[in-house]
Amino acid sequence: MKTEIKQLPKSEVEILIELDPTEWGKFVDEATRTLARDVKIEGFRPGNAPKEMVEQKIGQGHILEAAAGIAVRKTYIKVLEEKNIDAIGRPEVHVLKVAMGNPFEFKIKTAVLPPIKLADYKKIAKSDKPKTKDKIKVEEKEIQDSLNWLKKSRTKYATVVRPAQKGDRVEVDFIAKQDGKMIANGESKNHPLVIGEGKFVPGFEDQLVGLKENETKSFSLVFPENFAQKDLAGKLIEFEVKMNLVQEPQMPELNDKFAKSLGKFDTIDALKANIKEGMAIEKENKEKDIWRAKVLQEIVKKSSMEMPEILIQAEVAKMAEEFKENLMQMGLEYQQYLKNIKKTEEEMKKDWLPKAVERAQAGLILRAIADQEKLEVTAQEAEEEVNHIIKHYPDWDAVKEKIDMDQLAEYTKNRLKNEKVFEFLEKI
Repeated sequence: MKTEIKQLPKSEVEILIELDPTEWGKFVDEATRTLARDVKIEGFRPGNAPKEMVEQKIGQGHILEAAAGIAVRKTYIKVLEEKNIDAIGRPEVHVLKVAMGNPFEFKIKTAVLPPIKLADYKKIAKSDKPKTKDKIKVEEKEIQDSLNWLKKSRTKYATVVRPAQKGDRVEVDFIAKQDGKMIANGESKNHPLVIGEGKFVPGFEDQLVGLKENETKSFSLVFPENFAQKDLAGKLIEFEVKMNLVQEPQMPELNDKFAKSLGKFDTIDALKANIKEGMAIEKENKEKDIWRAKVLQEIVKKSSMEMPEILIQAEVAKMAEEFKENLMQMGLEYQQYLKNIKKTEEEMKKDWLPKAVERAQAGLILRAIADQEKLEVTAQEAEEEVNHIIKHYPDWDAVKEKIDMDQLAEYTKNRLKNEKVFEFLEKI
């Protein structure tokens, strides 16, 4: 194996790697064996067919592609270890030469851990401490609000024959028009809502008060100026509504019977005590998170380093994915969101750049402190945490093929190491 290492600006290196035909051939054989397990060739058990038959069945291009992937991954790790290169982030890989029986050549550009002048992180950590558990207070009103939420979540509704009133659950048919023409998605059948929750167009629910089952009503509403559908914002919309169902809420009483219905409490007092304890832990964790963010930000601010561009762009890409996931959870589509706010994706990424730099710097600082204090994560700790993560998947067998286990293991190890750094700072 031949290697050539070139130092680049902004804490990056370029590594040119060439494998001779013999070394490369071993990876081709490995790829062939791996692919052969999934290939059915008449007269042979999976994985036992001759190499030539497997190659003919799969195709040389497919084998070369798989071999290149294996070779790059294994050789890259070996070079990093041998040359003592402290690579960070996801590398850029460019295959230069790939063919059967010839040398295999590829080039990798990667960010490396830059020289970091660490601030006095021990002094910064000592200067301010998160609140201790005995200082965390849970007010009686907070407990009562939580009880009321539990009570509301277990509310049942009974059908009644009377005019609808605030708090009732109703189902209505409606048609929405603008200037006599139905608007987009302007019709719904048996649309459910609870009067007073304010989850529909402002004023709509108020118009339903007093309507009985099978009664109809027509009215107009001006949509809010900040309405999500910009073409309807501030416009007068006419509604035709028919009441189909009226149900009144039947809330349980907050007593021992209610507590027992939740499964593990004998009395309402036991439930209250559990809520109080849970809220105290939540507040303590929140205080801890605030302190951690504050201290880390101060250490980053007072440290100095040259930031690798690859790492910054990787962080921007990660922020973009997080943003898209958040939009998806809210039922919004990314490209439509960009149209609504009149911004391009590049403009969004430019807005995220300062935060991306800060996040990337924070990651490097945590890593540098862990190295300086020799804080390590054992293989057993990492394995136990990965198994814990896996248990949270409802159907692991259905998703495991889509998950990169090496990436999950690396992510888990880094997260555990960061946790050790914060625990170290908290104990100073």
